[in-house]
Amino acid sequence: MTTMNEIQQAKKSAERSQRIRTVITYTLLVLWGLIVLFPFYWMILTSLKSYSAYNSEYIPKLYTTAPTFQNYADAFTAVPLARYFGNTIIFTLITTILMLVVTILAAFAFSRLEFKGKNLVFTMFLALMMIPNELVIITNFVTITNAGLRNTFAGLILPSVASIFYIYLLKENFEQIPEELYKAAKVDGTSDLKYLLKVMIPICQPTIVTITILKVIECWNSYVWPRLITDDAMYFLVSNGIQEIRENGFGRENIPAMMAAVVVISVPLIILFLIFHKKIMAGVSRGGTKGA
Repeated sequence: MTTMNEIQQAKKSAERSQRIRTVITYTLLVLWGLIVLFPFYWMILTSLKSYSAYNSEYIPKLYTTAPTFQNYADAFTAVPLARYFGNTIIFTLITTILMLVVTILAAFAFSRLEFKGKNLVFTMFLALMMIPNELVIITNFVTITNAGLRNTFAGLILPSVASIFYIYLLKENFEQIPEELYKAAKVDGTSDLKYLLKVMIPICQPTIVTITILKVIECWNSYVWPRLITDDAMYFLVSNGIQEIRENGFGRENIPAMMAAVVVISVPLIILFLIFHKKIMAGVSRGGTKGA
């Protein structure tokens, strides 16, 4: 028979093994966190160094004894960074709002309404996700150019108002709502639009918030399409404005000033993610789980 002493020793051994596993796990997580965060630290550190101090470092230092914020002042005075911010905010807000309207209405139609060829149309929608983005960009460029919308906000916005992935994600989320609620609402004489606004959108709010945040990040980081469709600096966004800053602003050699501009551009997205990262994860996981 197993003695009490042996049981206690086995328990202590199990606890010791668990502590060792915990220490190893957290050590690896800390190391991985440092690896991931180091580029951000290096970006901020470089932005706080003067041009002369940065160039005098034959071996890059992991600290600075004389931090300066002059680079941040130059980021708004040497180049029209404020205009780039304004253009990006306009582009992001209008694109996100239009995308939400299109996505919510399309997801509701595919999840609740019955019409001829619904499954075929949705299958064709999903098939569009298999087309390389380069081909879509070429088609959009030709269409926008022929419509005379180059160097306009309409030309920037229109190709980005629909997303097959977001429609699919929200459709799956809508289908998790019991259909009995929809039938009961119809019996009570509730219109489809009222049911969508009063029932489906509040229930699926986490996923809608997630889609909104992801779209904002996508718009803020958009580079290829704005660079392709605009060659007028009046319509540059922060992403492709960086190239303009590098070529005609600080110059290729002034790395600290460039880093200061990048920090200013990156901060809004970092703050947005830190505030809403739990909602993003909750919305994505909920949208991908049937019957939740």
